[in-house]
Amino acid sequence: MNTVSDNPSCHLPRSLYCAAQVRELDRIAIEEQGIPGATLMARAGQAAFSVLRKRWPQARSLGVLCGTGNNGGDGFIVARLAHEAGYAVRVWQVGDASRIRGDALTAREQMQVAGLTVEGFTTTDISGADVLVDGLLGTGLSGEVGGRWRQAIDAINQAHTRGSGVLALDIPSGLQADTGCILGNAVQADVCITFIGLKTGLFTGQGAAVCGAIYFDDLALPAAVYAQLDPVAHRLSWDQFTLSARNPTAHKGDFGHVLVVGGDQGMSGAVRLAGEAALRTGAGLVSVATRAAHAAMISAARPELMSHGIEHAAALTPLLKHASVLAVGPGLGQGDWSRLLFSVLLESALPMVVDADALNLLAVEPVRRDNWVLTPHPGEAARLLEHTVKQVQADRLAAATALQQKYGGVVVLKGAGTVIVDTAGGVTICSEGNPGMASGGMGDVLTGVIASLLAQGDSLAEAARRGVCLHAHGADVAVQDGQRGLLSSDLFPVMRQLLG
Repeated sequence: MNTVSDNPSCHLPRSLYCAAQVRELDRIAIEEQGIPGATLMARAGQAAFSVLRKRWPQARSLGVLCGTGNNGGDGFIVARLAHEAGYAVRVWQVGDASRIRGDALTAREQMQVAGLTVEGFTTTDISGADVLVDGLLGTGLSGEVGGRWRQAIDAINQAHTRGSGVLALDIPSGLQADTGCILGNAVQADVCITFIGLKTGLFTGQGAAVCGAIYFDDLALPAAVYAQLDPVAHRLSWDQFTLSARNPTAHKGDFGHVLVVGGDQGMSGAVRLAGEAALRTGAGLVSVATRAAHAAMISAARPELMSHGIEHAAALTPLLKHASVLAVGPGLGQGDWSRLLFSVLLESALPMVVDADALNLLAVEPVRRDNWVLTPHPGEAARLLEHTVKQVQADRLAAATALQQKYGGVVVLKGAGTVIVDTAGGVTICSEGNPGMASGGMGDVLTGVIASLLAQGDSLAEAARRGVCLHAHGADVAVQDGQRGLLSSDLFPVMRQLLG
C-alpha cells in the first residue's frame, strides 16, 4: 500500500475496523500467516519515516516520544532510521521502561546500539525539534489520559504551537480508536499514519480535529488475513460514486416529484432551501407546502418551485396524490399547525426524508417505519433516543445504530464524520466535509438533496450515502474561497456541476 502521496486520502481503503479487530488482524498475520511481529514493527517504522521525509523534506531535527507498548516500539524504529539518515534525534521515554517487552524492547535496544540514548521525560518544554513523533499511546486506550502521559501530550501540543510539526503513529495519543472521542486530551497531529486497518475513530467525532492528513500502510499483510474479518463500517467519499448519463428522450416525469413540507411563520427560508436543493440536484418537479403568507414570496423568488399556501392539514391531500417523495421538517416548527401536517404525512405510504422539527415531533410520539430517511444532528438524535448530546457524541456509531433499530429506515447522524446506518444495519462514514458547513441551512439543503435522489430512483440507502457525499464534497469544493461565510446556497452551483 502506497503511503506517500500529496493526496493520501486517494489511497485510503474503504474498510473501517474497531481496535479489537485490528489487534485480531495483527494476531492472524503473526500466528497464522507466520509473519514475525518484529517484521511488522519494522515495516511500520519504515513507513512512518517515509511519510515524515515526504511531508517535512526540510526537517533536520527530530524529537520522538515513546510509550511502553508497541506504539513506542514503532517510535524507536523511526528514531533509529532518522539517526542513521543524519537527523539530530532526541528520544524521550514516557512510562516505566521496565514494562517494555517483546518486539518493542528489541526495537529500543537496536536504537541504542545505533548510538541513540533515551531520556526520561521530565520536562514540559520539548520545543525546538523540526518534527515531533507521537509514539505514546496506541489503540488500546480506554480511560482518560492523566499523569505523565497527559503532561507529554500537553508538551507536544505546546511545541506544535511554537512551530514543530507533529507526526502521530497509528493514532494520535488520547484519541479513542473506536469512537473518535478525546479522552482528556489528545495530540494535535499534522499527519497520522495508521497501520493494518483504518480505525473508525479517525473519521468521526473529534478524530478529524486531531488527526491532520491521514496516511495508511497495510504492512504488506496478505489478503487472506483481511478475508477472515468483516469490517465494522465502510468509508464513503464522492469519488466512489459513478453517474450515468440521462436518456436523450427523458422528460421531467422521469425524475420524480418532491413535496417539501415546512416553513411555519417566519421560517420560509428553510423550506425554500430544501426545495431549491431538490431542484438543483435533478428532481423533475418540486412542490412546497408552507404557510400561506410564504407561498407567493417563495414562488416569486424561485418560480420553478410550485409553492402552495397550506393552513389546514386537509389541503395536503391533493398535493400528496401528485408527489413521489416527501421531505418534511425544514422550518416546520412544533406548534399545532406543524403537528397536524406531520400527522397527515405519517399516514402516507410515500417514502420521506425527515429532518429538523419533524424529528423533534417524532421524538415526542415515536413511530417506526421502513421507508424513510432520518437526518438528525446530535441534539435531535439525543431527543430521539432520550439521551444527552454528550452520550450521543461519546459513541456516534452506537447512537446511529440505536436510532435505526428504534425508528427503522435509514439514519443519517450528521456532524463531523457523518454516520449512515442502512435498513440492514450496515454502517458507513463520510470522510468529507469541513467546518465551513457549520452555518444555518446546511441541513435543509441536505434534506432536499436526499429527497431529490430518492425521487430519481435511488434506494433509501443509496440516496442517503450519495446525498451525504455530494453535499460534503460540494462544500469542500465551495470552501476553497474560504471557510468563514460559506452559505448553504453556495453549494447549489457546485453540486450541479458535480452531478454533470
